[in-house]
Amino acid sequence: MFTGRIVKMPNSGTACPIIGTGAWAPEDEEERTKRQWLLSALKVGYRHIDTAYSYGTEKAVGEAIIESGIDREDIFVVSKLPPEHHGRVEESIQETLDNLGFKWLDMYLMHWPFAAPYEGEDPDGTPKAAHLPTIKETWEQMEQVLRKSKCEAIGVANFSIKTLEEVMAHSRVIPAMNQVEMHPYLAQNDLLAFCKKHDIAVVAYTPSGTDIVRKDPVIVELAEKYKVTPTQIILAWHLSRNVVVIPKSTNEERQTENFNLPTLEEDDIKKIDGLDRGQRICNPPDENGRVYHMSAEDLGW
Repeated sequence: MFTGRIVKMPNSGTACPIIGTGAWAPEDEEERTKRQWLLSALKVGYRHIDTAYSYGTEKAVGEAIIESGIDREDIFVVSKLPPEHHGRVEESIQETLDNLGFKWLDMYLMHWPFAAPYEGEDPDGTPKAAHLPTIKETWEQMEQVLRKSKCEAIGVANFSIKTLEEVMAHSRVIPAMNQVEMHPYLAQNDLLAFCKKHDIAVVAYTPSGTDIVRKDPVIVELAEKYKVTPTQIILAWHLSRNVVVIPKSTNEERQTENFNLPTLEEDDIKKIDGLDRGQRICNPPDENGRVYHMSAEDLGW
């Protein structure tokens, strides 16, 4: 049983806590350090942890949950399929489950709406086939792991209206969740409205917008008014839109602050709404208009 405010996900019949903790970590961070700040978050009260195969924290997440003594069923855990595993979804989710020490996931997301070459070999030692699955083919595999009870729900990340429509046109299961970069400088109002129309829960990563947004004069002024931090103001704005947030902090004091948010007045919400400028901070297109393997146009950005 999850504590605190939850967001229901009709497409899966499940729900998740509206405030979670991100679990990304630098490649060189020690496992012990990862476990420490994850344990701290669980101690504060977080019951939603967002990790991914590519974050390198799945093992630490599983170990922190065991060490916390909290029942596995009381924690909503998300992990993600990396682009290079699109042709091997069942094998990849099993690797994730083995890393976590779990029998099932609460939510499994397709991390990006494109496939990348898989660096590996077939059993006979020959390189893996170069075929890159389409979104349709990968989503069919996602549906298969759902039917095999490897996870309770499936969703996507970094999907636009364009790529969501591509999935939905061929799917038996509508994504339960879409995790995207979202903050006051990138409100994504059209995408949020589309997801709400189709009962797709929206999760904001980079939810505070980093110091680029936290130092905005409007945010600073409101933080002074409510006697909280700029991050708390921004996270409260997300909650006013019923958007799930997954801020990441390794500091227990910050974790506590992010878990205790004010209720903003309607006029103040509108002030924050007015800051939208369509600015991507975490994954902006490069000088050629590309994000990793895809053009911004193909991504629907």
